[in-house]
Amino acid sequence: MVDKNTAFNEIRHMKINNKLIDFSRPLVMGILNITPDSFYDGGKYKGNDSLLNKTEEMIACGADIIDIGAVSTRPGAPNVSIEEELKRIIDPVTLLTTTFPDTIFSIDTYRARVAEETIAAGAHIINDISGGTMDGNMFKAISKLNVPYILMHIHGTPDNMHKSPIDKDVISIVKNFFQIKTDELIKLGVSDIILDPGFGFGKSLECNYELLKNMNSTRIDNFPVLAGISRKSMINKVLDILPTDALNGTTTLNTIALLSGANILRVHDVKEAKEVVKILQFMSNEYGC
Repeated sequence: MVDKNTAFNEIRHMKINNKLIDFSRPLVMGILNITPDSFYDGGKYKGNDSLLNKTEEMIACGADIIDIGAVSTRPGAPNVSIEEELKRIIDPVTLLTTTFPDTIFSIDTYRARVAEETIAAGAHIINDISGGTMDGNMFKAISKLNVPYILMHIHGTPDNMHKSPIDKDVISIVKNFFQIKTDELIKLGVSDIILDPGFGFGKSLECNYELLKNMNSTRIDNFPVLAGISRKSMINKVLDILPTDALNGTTTLNTIALLSGANILRVHDVKEAKEVVKILQFMSNEYGC
């Protein structure tokens, strides 16, 4: 359970898409993959109608943010050029931000140019799985764009992160990474930072669960913390199931993540995640737990 000394109302506020986000209530970020090869839903959303329908469905279920990604970062995924990433993502971003102007959209990319062009197309947040390690221009781009930045910890790259994963001291490693990188960003004038410990990105199974249990311990300077656990292998390996069967496990881990300090849940299944938030909020309001 979250230490009462780090209550949600103490977490830094952010203005996103002309809305003041105070994190007094955990947010749910719905995943919209427009990739052909993501590990769970690759290739499901082709064409404008399917993109609009899926986005509308997630918004109706209560999604606070929609996270759009055009490049898979699963192990073994083929390399995608920056030109191809832009070709995949710019038109959908323009369409969705125009159609749903009150919705907050984030962009899942590690490339500074993609960040710049998608923000120009109407997006509001950059979600970088590399924490600035895969494009040396990313931090400078974020400082100029003046948008919130999701800083994720990754050990290695998607190509090699599972060859020699972190298997000890994961809390101190992740927290030290956050300290160094937030210091760099703050020096560049970036103050709206969201921390993501990077579940599954170069950590052993045991270390993923250690992170889950101690999410609040990775927090730096009262920045919000995001948990991206949805249907990942840390569930599937324990239960010996496929991602398609991992909804129940995802709900269980999302509950633990919120109790451990998460402020945002990044999920494929918005309705179920919102139900977790509502139940825990009710318990907190009624019983102080």
